Amino acid sequence: MEAHVDQAPAGHAPTFNLILQPEFPLNALVLASEALRIANQNSGRELFRWRFVSEDGAPVRASNGLWMSADDSLQTMAQADFYLVFEGNLPMQRNSPKLLNQLRTAARFGASIGAVDTGAFALAQAGLISGRQVVLHWEAVPTFRERFPELAVNGQLYLIDGQRISCAGGIATLDMMLDLIGRLEGSTLASEVANALVYVPRMASAAQRPDAPATPVAGPALSDRIVRLMEQNLDFPLALEDIAERLAVSGKTVLRECRRRFDESPARLYLRIRLQAARNMLFYEEFGIKDIATACGFSYPGVLSRTFRAQFGMTPRDFRASLRRQQNQAYRPEVRRLSSVASLLEKR
Repeated sequence: MEAHVDQAPAGHAPTFNLILQPEFPLNALVLASEALRIANQNSGRELFRWRFVSEDGAPVRASNGLWMSADDSLQTMAQADFYLVFEGNLPMQRNSPKLLNQLRTAARFGASIGAVDTGAFALAQAGLISGRQVVLHWEAVPTFRERFPELAVNGQLYLIDGQRISCAGGIATLDMMLDLIGRLEGSTLASEVANALVYVPRMASAAQRPDAPATPVAGPALSDRIVRLMEQNLDFPLALEDIAERLAVSGKTVLRECRRRFDESPARLYLRIRLQAARNMLFYEEFGIKDIATACGFSYPGVLSRTFRAQFGMTPRDFRASLRRQQNQAYRPEVRRLSSVASLLEKR
């Protein structure tokens, strides 16, 4: 089935099932489907086919509040060559057994299974990326590592590893799709699609963030190495002396570099990194506050609450409650509206 990624079989139009999870990133979906549409348009032929799929076939709300209609449900979708999961927040809670079983079945039949943004959680839950590297949005990496410490996370834009595909989301989705189009129908068509979208493609190995270059010839900058070391040691924060020893520099050098690049002391920088990781865990998952405190190196939940409030203006519990309230109000608003109307009628 490797031909699905490397080259399209003669006379066969590769098919894509684009699976939409609640709060999926609309920008990524638009870029993926537009790339396929433009490829068909510019070639004058139906080179690619795609369908939008939701859990039950009903419309799905994107992260920006817009609703997207689905062509099929997980139950009714036809077999395809590619399955791409467009995931939003709370992936572990929203990846149903039905979805995971469908992905496993598709993989057994030789399809290429891919993930966009936090869709990597679905691939991990389905057991489809064991022994492989995976790419997902950098904000969700601490939560992913907490859930799947045995899996290797790659910080590049996207990764096509045989019949497993993963992508950071956002505009990186376009880079991934251009690569797939090039492999399936040739680099010339991929260039035409990029030109139509007024876009200059990037290499898969490019870093997700401009402030975190992938691997410079001379090696990562000291500031990047400091941050990476801190991010990899959230649960048991390292002392300045340990950081310096692991980086083979002096403590004064670490202090000077943190002041120069971040205008912070190493301790303060480390605290900000741990708080950001805690915020991301609250955003993407339903970990208990105690578990988050432990994972991010805080001795007690109360210590996390005080420092979190000083940084973000509210406690972790208040942050999560506010976020979930917004998400719940946006979920199936027509049902909520009918419920409100029924309540008013009952009061009368």
